[in-house]
Amino acid sequence: MISRTYGAGAVSASTLEDRLVELRAKVAFLSRAESYPEGTSAVEVVETHMSFVFLTDRHAYKLKKPVRYAFLDFSTLAARRADCLEELRLNRRLAHDVYLDVVALTPAPGGSLQLAGAGEAVEWLVKMRRLPRELMLDHAMREQRVSRDEVRRFMRVLDDFYWAAQPVAMDSGVYRQRFERDIRANRRELLAADYELAQTLIESIAACQLATLERQAASFDRRVAAGKIVEGHGDLRPEHVFLGPEPVFIDCLEFNRDWRLLDPVDEIAYLALECECAGAPWIGEAALEIYREHTRDDAPAALVRFYKSCRATLRAKLSAWHLKDHPDPADRTKWIARAQRYLELARRYASPS
Repeated sequence: MISRTYGAGAVSASTLEDRLVELRAKVAFLSRAESYPEGTSAVEVVETHMSFVFLTDRHAYKLKKPVRYAFLDFSTLAARRADCLEELRLNRRLAHDVYLDVVALTPAPGGSLQLAGAGEAVEWLVKMRRLPRELMLDHAMREQRVSRDEVRRFMRVLDDFYWAAQPVAMDSGVYRQRFERDIRANRRELLAADYELAQTLIESIAACQLATLERQAASFDRRVAAGKIVEGHGDLRPEHVFLGPEPVFIDCLEFNRDWRLLDPVDEIAYLALECECAGAPWIGEAALEIYREHTRDDAPAALVRFYKSCRATLRAKLSAWHLKDHPDPADRTKWIARAQRYLELARRYASPS
């Protein structure tokens, strides 16, 4: 399905329809095996809010949708190319041999398209080496074949990455204000009637998070003063962790630098939350423990709980947003249940231990 959601900003009906027609043609072309010069037996297509990913036998190609939201603007070809280049640069920090190139989609004789052609680009794609799915952390978790040694191996890579990262200069008040802004924004969005979520639960979570932010102000300020804010991955989830001989981390958050400026403990707490939600809480607990051992960074437990609660609320909001693109009742039930699951986790971690 190709979503008709193009985000904030005025877009005429004719312009929107033209964009949809163009996007459908590009997706149709890239969905065919014969479109790829390296050859492939089949193409698997994965759609997200902001992109399509085309999986061939050996590669993955990401096409960004011409969308515009309050937090990103992919509405022009130039903007999409710039973001592709930034995605390549940033992901090479933790997956240097996975992100291969930015390639053009160009017109071909007869009105068709061609990949990596010589003509003027009508679209840009990020080309990646396809990683074996069975070695991604989310798949390994589902099959209960993750060892503590594997957690230690990928955490060593992450710890070295954080250790080498330059601290980002940030005012401690600004750091706390960012959380306050996000807490209030998440609350407003989740209270939307269309989502049918428990309003008292949402209000309680936001109130507890804001109270912690005030009560633990000195702890947040100490993290900033100690130089703990770095430019991280930004979206550290199990599906982005590869458990190969050399662990790599893919699909970092490239489109908004502010969202990558964070406390490493916040980022690892996010991974821990997602592992817990997937039924493997021990992995997140081990990751945090190994981080503390390697870095001697013993962040207060109250901050770890706060970070988890805020991340869970964000994931609840993102789950609710899927309702806009999935009107089928079965899909609606699934996304509401997922949002409620995250809200329960958010409440648990927002409450005092």
